[in-house]
Amino acid sequence: MSRRLPEVGGVYLQMEDEIASMAAVIGASYGGVKSMTATSGPGFSLMQENIGLAAMTETPCVVVDVMRAGPSTGQPTKTSQQDVMQAKWGSHGDYEVIALAPSSVQEMFDLTVEAFNLSETYRCPAFVMTDEIVGHLMERLAIPSPDRIPVVHRKQPTTAPPDYLPFRSGKDLVPEMATFGAGYRFYATGLTHDETGHPQTDSPEEHTKLVQRLCDKIRKNTDKITKVERVFLDDADVCIIAYGSVARSALSAVVEGREKGIRIGLLRLVTLWPFPDEVVEQVGEEVKRILVPEMNYGQLVREVERCAGRHKVTFLPKLGDALHTPHEILTHAIS
Repeated sequence: MSRRLPEVGGVYLQMEDEIASMAAVIGASYGGVKSMTATSGPGFSLMQENIGLAAMTETPCVVVDVMRAGPSTGQPTKTSQQDVMQAKWGSHGDYEVIALAPSSVQEMFDLTVEAFNLSETYRCPAFVMTDEIVGHLMERLAIPSPDRIPVVHRKQPTTAPPDYLPFRSGKDLVPEMATFGAGYRFYATGLTHDETGHPQTDSPEEHTKLVQRLCDKIRKNTDKITKVERVFLDDADVCIIAYGSVARSALSAVVEGREKGIRIGLLRLVTLWPFPDEVVEQVGEEVKRILVPEMNYGQLVREVERCAGRHKVTFLPKLGDALHTPHEILTHAIS
């Protein structure tokens, strides 16, 4: 079932399941429109095969995942941050994605726009990884006028249809993308392919060349993609690293700690993937201790340990629909 949304100039499709939804998103994007879908943990799992297809065919698209407690059906209406590693590693093979973590209603809007712009710039799936708490928040939302919303469009072919190579890239490693039905005829396949799009499954050289480019177009632009928020870190001895709704509690803990004369700061991760390695490594060199509160049993904390050193990192997990309180975070940060 489809319904036109004239107020936003788009079309809403009601699909039978998450597998079909992700397939429709890929097809719509190749049809020349900006496309997205939304789901929660188990639905995100079902989408992973086609997310891999989107990565391989370099399809700009956005998926909003409102994380809930798992595994399996888990707690269907309860909150968690249990999908952040699935966002990075959910489909098989080597590829890179972009994942953003909003902490407010305003950021749900702003970062969804940014996710679209990043997916169009780098021709890859982009995720908005929120959680049930942010998903159900009621806060003020300021929507700018359309002319003030930054909109990035994918690169269009600069060659005539007979000369078009759909997967040839320049220095930025991102190919131009023709629209199906606009006079360009080409293959877009999940198989290993060369610059023409034709399968090259028996060529290790072509596979290496392709997969390295799929990864490097993100890895070599990490500094342009990643975004963090620093609070009171200039003189901090202790740093809390948090994201999503937990970052709201962490900020309150930092403010309370500062009022008590404790040199504590916050590094809020707005971008989860690609992970801001250099930023976390630098913070690890500047502070004596890092606390990572997460609503899971240990996911992004592993990345923090990798960059900052395990001996400096303490983990504070929360499971079962219980958000960290500022008091809990502050107590563990200074104990």
